[in-house]
Amino acid sequence: MSVRVSSAKIALSTASVYPERTPDAFELAARLGYDGVEIMVGADPVSQDVDVLERLSDHYQLPILAIHAPCLLVTQRVWGKDPWAKLERAQRAAERVGARTVVVHPPFRWQRDYARDFEIGLARMREETDVVFAVENMFPLKARGNEVVPYSPDWNPVDYDFPQVTLDLSHTAVSGSDALEMFTKLGDRLAHLHLADGLGVPNKDEHLVPGRGGQPCAPILERMAGNGYSGLVVLEINTRKAASRSERIDDLAEALAFARLHLAASTPA
Repeated sequence: MSVRVSSAKIALSTASVYPERTPDAFELAARLGYDGVEIMVGADPVSQDVDVLERLSDHYQLPILAIHAPCLLVTQRVWGKDPWAKLERAQRAAERVGARTVVVHPPFRWQRDYARDFEIGLARMREETDVVFAVENMFPLKARGNEVVPYSPDWNPVDYDFPQVTLDLSHTAVSGSDALEMFTKLGDRLAHLHLADGLGVPNKDEHLVPGRGGQPCAPILERMAGNGYSGLVVLEINTRKAASRSERIDDLAEALAFARLHLAASTPA
């Protein structure tokens, strides 16, 4: 047998250190040996400031590999209210810092104009840049036995014509999806992996350390290695309940070790 190690880079999402802040994510990613960071643009002013992000990247000698546009409900006012302006700003930020990917969520249903033009608008933007716009799978909400989908055209981009997709393994847990089936369907369209885990609790996006939930994190990483996947693997885990900073660091180190181990696939010599 031989071991085939994926060329995929492993990044740390700045969201993974919350309630610590963006500079702390750079520090911990550099200390633990991550290949780079994904910037979750959010309420932290540093995450919104490209000048400061460039200085942090230079100081820690750690590249910014992806920008996560401010698509969450809690970031609706970050970088303004216009969703297209947010994406254009995310694109400019990615180009400036040398990030390869902008992660974007499907539109909310109440963003009617944005939702109507979403696929066409993304296609237009792709023609203007080398930055990849990877649309992330989300999940429906459950209320009183009914399923509510707050996204348009859907929470799941796999069956649509998006050429690049982000597969989030915490979101597959919440939605009750078959993550391996989604991975297989995506094929070369899988540009970005948000590596996390979940137990499948309804309406609860857990973002557990991989290996602590029920998602096929290890098999997916191993198949990536076997397939020669060269996109990004981003650890997007929830450490806000860590009892201490040392416990948070242990979680981040465990997550990185898990990813590195399973991205080395054994194949016949």
